[in-house]
Amino acid sequence: MREIGIGLLGFGTIGAGVVEGLQKNADLIADRLGAKLVVKKIADLDITSDRGVKIADGVLSTDASAVIADPEVEIVVELVGGISIAKRFVMEALELGKPVVTANKALLAEEGEEIFIKAADMNTDIYFGASVGGGIPIIRGLREGFSGNRIESIYGILNGTCNYILTKMESEGLPFDVVLKEAMEKGYAEADPTLDIDGYDTAHKAVILASLAYGFIMPWDDVKVEGIRNLSQQDVQYADSLGYKIKLLAVIKNLDDTDVEVQVRPALVSNDHLLAAVNDVFNAIMVRGNLVGDTLFYGRGAGKLPTASTVIGDLVDIARNMLAGTPRMSPAVPVSSKAVTLKDHSKISARYYVRLALNDEPDSLATITKILADNNISIASVLQQENDASSYVPVVVITHSATEADFDAAFGEMDAADCVNDEIVKLRIED
Repeated sequence: MREIGIGLLGFGTIGAGVVEGLQKNADLIADRLGAKLVVKKIADLDITSDRGVKIADGVLSTDASAVIADPEVEIVVELVGGISIAKRFVMEALELGKPVVTANKALLAEEGEEIFIKAADMNTDIYFGASVGGGIPIIRGLREGFSGNRIESIYGILNGTCNYILTKMESEGLPFDVVLKEAMEKGYAEADPTLDIDGYDTAHKAVILASLAYGFIMPWDDVKVEGIRNLSQQDVQYADSLGYKIKLLAVIKNLDDTDVEVQVRPALVSNDHLLAAVNDVFNAIMVRGNLVGDTLFYGRGAGKLPTASTVIGDLVDIARNMLAGTPRMSPAVPVSSKAVTLKDHSKISARYYVRLALNDEPDSLATITKILADNNISIASVLQQENDASSYVPVVVITHSATEADFDAAFGEMDAADCVNDEIVKLRIED
């Protein structure tokens, strides 16, 4: 039976999972594919630590470039992580005409355009199913399953660390710092959790999804990103009392067939929405197509074997192409014939949850309502609680929909108002 040689760059948790999966399901894969996927070479700086899988003598190396160039290696799997070194390895492989599988969302979001162009120029493939959602087949779904649909919107809970933190804050009434520490102790959060809790991990994934859905390379620097670092337990409780859960959402919309909205931010989601029930470390992506309607992808968005499962699926797809004599099945990112652009943030319309600390004076609320009205923002409801222990009163305002430009102007005026104490909390409501 034909063997297809794999070169693995990076032998950490996911790399070891890929080797384990290929060994565990070797016969099954061979039966389905009609060929054997064999790991010929593995490159890593550490080639002595035990990863819990058996490796034949001569497979491990510290020289990634040598692994890439090895004539027995027909497909390269990049699991190094980071951007600069990973990009160099990916470009080396593509320059040799070798297809690449990667799970590197930061690399694709920030440097994807150059990589996709190189793959096209060399008439080879780059697959990245594990870059978003771990074991969830959302990339394959967008590339293939929804190819006959115009994608109207994508809402994603794409970071298990943040979702775990928000779930614990809501269910156990714990503050952010306490839950973050617990997440780190359990291994759900990195020692430096910045990429997760500040929203950048989710934003990397959102850029990839938007680029696939709308056929253009999303400009990374223009995406509005806000994380959950400053989220208060008080707002989690208020949201719950109003019938909402707070989730860190990737919001991707294309309602006018040209401009695409892409944002990452904590948002209020109604309790009766499917995404409100996605808890702990699980991920979910809701895709709305103009033909299929709403669909939901749900599962573990990270982890050794779920992510390895998707990497192996990409390897099988590439191997099928090779066996069929097809060096390149399709563009990695489809190209739109229309001039699709990122929507101007100021023109986006939304509803907001706004929490203020107002002076306990008769005209304080009237001042706020006038500021909102002067900026074309109407109020849907107001929640005001007594606060005998302080000279200010916590007030929560739920607005009707208005443009971000109007909200920005109103928030600026409220920040300067004498009746407002402390920082104003502003959370978007996704209906």
